[in-house]
Amino acid sequence: MRLASKSLLAAGLSATLLLTGAGPVAAQYIWKDSQGQVHASDLPPPREVPDKDLLKRPSASGRQTPAPPTVMTAPSSAASSSNLLTKPPTDPELEARRKLAETEARARARADDERLAAQRAENCRRARQQLASLDSGQRLVRHDDKGERMVVDDTVRAEEAQAARRVIASDCR
Repeated sequence: MRLASKSLLAAGLSATLLLTGAGPVAAQYIWKDSQGQVHASDLPPPREVPDKDLLKRPSASGRQTPAPPTVMTAPSSAASSSNLLTKPPTDPELEARRKLAETEARARARADDERLAAQRAENCRRARQQLASLDSGQRLVRHDDKGERMVVDDTVRAEEAQAARRVIASDCR
């Protein structure tokens, strides 16, 4: 008898724990994708999903609340005949992801600008060096495709000097 009562007590206790500990499982986020299909998940929707397609989000207290409905006002005049929508409260995690993405985009743009500025500075330095060698009056020799030496004449020297001046005008700011 004792063994039966202990096993019955254990079964009752485990059933009670299961029923009280495991609440109903429900998705915290519900949204529509670009094709209009409704998705539900406990994870936030992808970044591409606009706020207007977010149908349900978790509340701060842990309870789930539907996304606030849009409020439409009656048109008061012809100038303000458009419907005004209230801005739904933003999810802190989504807002943090958005800010992080904006920060990363600014950092990438800044790095691209710095790389472009370094390339322009290098082009400027090389063009000035080329122009100085062209204006020096020394005899310049180039090698053709066959490896033969060719003396640079005055017309080629003038064309290359003009090209170097254009590079200096565009990259040396």
